[in-house]
Amino acid sequence: QVQLVESGGGLVQPGGSLRLSCAASGRTDNIHAMGWFRQAPGKEREFVAAVSWSDGITYYSDSVKGRFAIFRDNAKNTVYLQMNSLKPEDTAVYYCATSPDDNFDFLLGSWGQGTQVTVSS
Repeated sequence: QVQLVESGGGLVQPGGSLRLSCAASGRTDNIHAMGWFRQAPGKEREFVAAVSWSDGITYYSDSVKGRFAIFRDNAKNTVYLQMNSLKPEDTAVYYCATSPDDNFDFLLGSWGQGTQVTVSS
């Protein structure tokens, strides 16, 4: 089992930036990919970004492409989400997750407890 701890959420004004971190511990050798998801009040959880653990290939949802960047530090077993040009619609609880295979099967992996991001003036 992999344990995940997210940090870095908070309140930011529109147009501002935040960096989220997600540190993994435990059976980190089971990690093939890590990703970020978010859930806004009254909405379903949605995919934000993901990164392959072996080659660093990244994927983004259309809503964040060009504004967010996901990157990993394999030595620290940590994944980051750099969020720039934040909009009020980015307000949500952000979750990180792992995939135990190369198919990005995050539902089969571990999930963090979530960190709140609020974009408001």
